[in-house]
Amino acid sequence: MESFAKLITIDRSSPVPLYFQFAQQLQKLIETGVLPPGTRLSNEVALADQFGLSRPTMRQAMQHLVDKGLLARKRGVGTQVVTNRIRRQVEFTSLYDDLEREERRPRTEVLSLGTLPAGAEVAAALRLDEGTEVLALERLRFADDEPIALMRNHLPASLIELSSQTLAEAGLYQLLRRSGIGLSTARQTIGARRATAAEAQLLGESRGATLLTMARTAYDGSGEPVEYGVHVYRASRYSFEMTVAAH
Repeated sequence: MESFAKLITIDRSSPVPLYFQFAQQLQKLIETGVLPPGTRLSNEVALADQFGLSRPTMRQAMQHLVDKGLLARKRGVGTQVVTNRIRRQVEFTSLYDDLEREERRPRTEVLSLGTLPAGAEVAAALRLDEGTEVLALERLRFADDEPIALMRNHLPASLIELSSQTLAEAGLYQLLRRSGIGLSTARQTIGARRATAAEAQLLGESRGATLLTMARTAYDGSGEPVEYGVHVYRASRYSFEMTVAAH
């Protein structure tokens, strides 16, 4: 019998679908650490029998958690709990700082770094004339040695000197702060789209997988733009959270 069996209860009188009741409770056990990453689960047939559910219902519950990135099916191994999903508050922080705070061992692979003429979108965000030279960088960010985000950033060319080594050792916002560049506010837009073949390969996702997107322009204390970033995140491993207030 699974060790967590007594922690899950199915209410057949509830209007909530049975598969969702099971999936929601199993998700809570994963997110609270009761079932840590690497935990192996019994096969769906055994779980269905154990909890008195039909096999299609159990299959739907397990697939729901696979789709959310909490479980993974591995041939020859079975179903396992995977690394906890990263949840990030929608606020003015850097991904590197957030991962360090959560002890998720951030690591950066610098894919490109150099100057190029600003296109219309970048020029507008940085309030520059189109064609002005800007510093462009592309990085792949890892959490616990798993790729989590692909980040493309543009900055005014004269703002700061960066190297692949310094970008691999610290977050961009950390480097800006160390150079005496204060960041005050940011304007950002969050969305979603399908991964390109290249993005899917870098992020370890299937082609066409859903990616979360964030476009952000950061400003200094005087209101001047200092950085424009367009990032994509694995929706199966990452989510944004926000707190809203009623008025």
